[in-house]
Amino acid sequence: MKLPKEIVNGSLIFLGIGIYFLLMNVLGLADLFYLRTLNVFFIFYGVNRTMQMNLHEGETNFVSNAVSAMATSVVGVSMSVFGLLVYSYARGGDAYVASLSEAFMFGGNPSVPTYCICLLFEGLASSVIVTLMMMLYWNNKYIAD
Repeated sequence: MKLPKEIVNGSLIFLGIGIYFLLMNVLGLADLFYLRTLNVFFIFYGVNRTMQMNLHEGETNFVSNAVSAMATSVVGVSMSVFGLLVYSYARGGDAYVASLSEAFMFGGNPSVPTYCICLLFEGLASSVIVTLMMMLYWNNKYIAD
């Protein structure tokens, strides 16, 4: 059984983001918030890969490609947030998230679920933005009608 390309490429996004953050943690760079924002490049990679696969398969319908690209990014972001949830509890739960939130954009003392839900919404917003940007990039390859 062959997995859909959206799940495969979403898993690549998850693996890329996971390895990137673990590497940042090992190198002691996890507190630099601007390096955390570079994870959007993994989303660009996965979405671009899905769109290239669609074109290679002859799929040129704009709407179906937009749905496919969005599904890819949502799978990757959702898996990444779930991975963060598991990792946060493995590293100490709320105490670990408190150390993350000091260097990031959260105020107060968020719990692990609050932190993950906020990152999920942020990730979904970036998924929409990346999908729209990639659809504009690949616009001349698709049929709009």
